[in-house]
Amino acid sequence: MNIVNFIRDIEPREANVTKDVLYQTVVKQIELMTKNHLRGTFLLQYDALIDPRYQTLLKALPKKDFEIGAWWELPQQLIEKAGIKWRGKYSWDWHSDIGFSVGYTPQEREKIIDTYFADFKEVFGYYPESVASWVIDGHSLAYMYDKYKIVASANCKDQVGTDGFTLWGGYWNQAYYPSRVNAYMPAQNANNQLPVPVFRMLGSDPIRQYADGRTVTTLEPVYPHAGGNEQWIKWFLNSFAEDPSLGFNYIQAGQENSFTWAGMSKGLEIQFPIIAQLKEQGKVRVETMAESGRWFKKKYKVTPATSFTVSKDLGNSDAQTIWFNSRFYRANFLWEEGHMLIRDIHLFNESIPDKYMKAVTTINQSFFYTLPVVDGFNWGTANKTAGMQLMVTTNGAEKGVSGGKAMFKNSGTETAQVSWPTDNGVFQVELKEKSLQITLNNKVKTDWFLDLNITSSAKTAVKSVNKGYVTYEFDGHTYRLTALKGSFQTVSNGAVYRLKPEGNTILLSMVDL
Repeated sequence: MNIVNFIRDIEPREANVTKDVLYQTVVKQIELMTKNHLRGTFLLQYDALIDPRYQTLLKALPKKDFEIGAWWELPQQLIEKAGIKWRGKYSWDWHSDIGFSVGYTPQEREKIIDTYFADFKEVFGYYPESVASWVIDGHSLAYMYDKYKIVASANCKDQVGTDGFTLWGGYWNQAYYPSRVNAYMPAQNANNQLPVPVFRMLGSDPIRQYADGRTVTTLEPVYPHAGGNEQWIKWFLNSFAEDPSLGFNYIQAGQENSFTWAGMSKGLEIQFPIIAQLKEQGKVRVETMAESGRWFKKKYKVTPATSFTVSKDLGNSDAQTIWFNSRFYRANFLWEEGHMLIRDIHLFNESIPDKYMKAVTTINQSFFYTLPVVDGFNWGTANKTAGMQLMVTTNGAEKGVSGGKAMFKNSGTETAQVSWPTDNGVFQVELKEKSLQITLNNKVKTDWFLDLNITSSAKTAVKSVNKGYVTYEFDGHTYRLTALKGSFQTVSNGAVYRLKPEGNTILLSMVDL
């Protein structure tokens, strides 16, 4: 776990959020972390970096407990010192085309990076090792590593449109090595990856955040339904620490000072003692981003396979889920009200550059995508998530398979397994680095299958359905979902396609060839 708080010197969106309010928020964060013996990382926006009060405050912190790094939003002082004309309405402007690297040319980005890193070193005597932001383009991240040898980065959770940022389809949690040409896309090969682990921020609710893609259900302490809610906090941290996870599990706690101590104190005062207790029990490690980056790089030569599972949901809900990630794909299964739905599958391809490797956004939006195979959020509605539903034909009628509680376990370092007892036998799911397999174990012949169901108004990436594969096209890139066992077919019941097993097994290749 990383506790990451990032610091801005001004907040033009709220008149009552003065420089003093922002500063005192950081003071209180430090006090609470120290009280609970929790270590962490503070990331400085440039306007805070050059403020003597923050310099004095942060220099006094014990280096063994606190890391100081860079928060990559770009205020007026930094842009002008880099010799670039400021286009913002305020001295810090939060719009994508002004306050973030994607709003500047690659050559301008290098000047901005050089200016920040030089001034950081002048203040602290060393270059920052951790750099994070809601979005960072591939050119900037590569330049920071190649010239300044940063060791860790982080980007925003998956979301659609929130604050102008869309990041959708990526490595869902934990961390990954990005492609050298796409900071959001996991690389498949070591020689094409940037050896800087990118951690996913904010601690997303594994069940609700996906369906709420345009809202926020995270560990951020300012949200009273989530990170500011004691019941949710205890449930989320317990699931994080106790439920089976492949490889390693990860969450990021903390909050930017713009939300003020009044806004975040209740949530943090609930969270930090629980985190401290989990640390004392040896169930979690709480460390700085740079330490996590070094650990990741030492342990993994390429992006590992990982999972985040939820065995028991909040309150009376019976929902369960598994998020699986590898360097080749991600997948999400949801069990709810006795039924199973594959909500999400996205493939990864290191050769696809992000939109801003060479281009510049001129609007208050930025977009980072991977390759959708199943996109339950974008192909569904607010009330009904799209996805592949597990179905069975009984007495001539097609209906969803009904079952009990899913059970999660891992096999080795690359395979997550799920066992789901149903009225038709036990379904076994195996999620491996390059494949996804579903098998029904029973002695009775059963007509079962997966139907990809979407809302009638959705536009999918599906182009054609063939017996052995489905062809997709997204953002000009053509790719396939290939059945190594099983077959695809078109149907007349409204589904996009049907996937039927071969000998009670469906085996899918999850590699974009």
